[in-house]
Amino acid sequence: MRTVLGGFLAFAGVSHLTLARNEFQAQVPDFVPLDVDTTVVASGVVEILLGAALVFARSRRGTVGLVAAGFFVAVFPGNLAQWIHHRDGFGLDTDTRRLVRLFFQPVLIAAALWSTGALRGRRR
Repeated sequence: MRTVLGGFLAFAGVSHLTLARNEFQAQVPDFVPLDVDTTVVASGVVEILLGAALVFARSRRGTVGLVAAGFFVAVFPGNLAQWIHHRDGFGLDTDTRRLVRLFFQPVLIAAALWSTGALRGRRR
């Protein structure tokens, strides 16, 4: 699970910088003080680094799991803004689809914590 999550994050990060840049821009909440594109690029770089750390940082897995979970919490307002403002992106072109997506964020948080043993204080 840790490796899958790391691969997912790395792929998403690369997508921020390349093929899905416009899609990710739809998720940036209005209250973010940075330029939308700057926010997308910065979050993409963070996702690439987190993905790599989940896969390769063996001695710091628990810490990386906590950071990844924190990242998923931090980007949740973007998912919420996409739903509230009815912004299309990633095939989420209805309010129902955008709402359903919100319920997957806790799954990602749990996966980051569980797969790294972050809450148990030991590595997996």
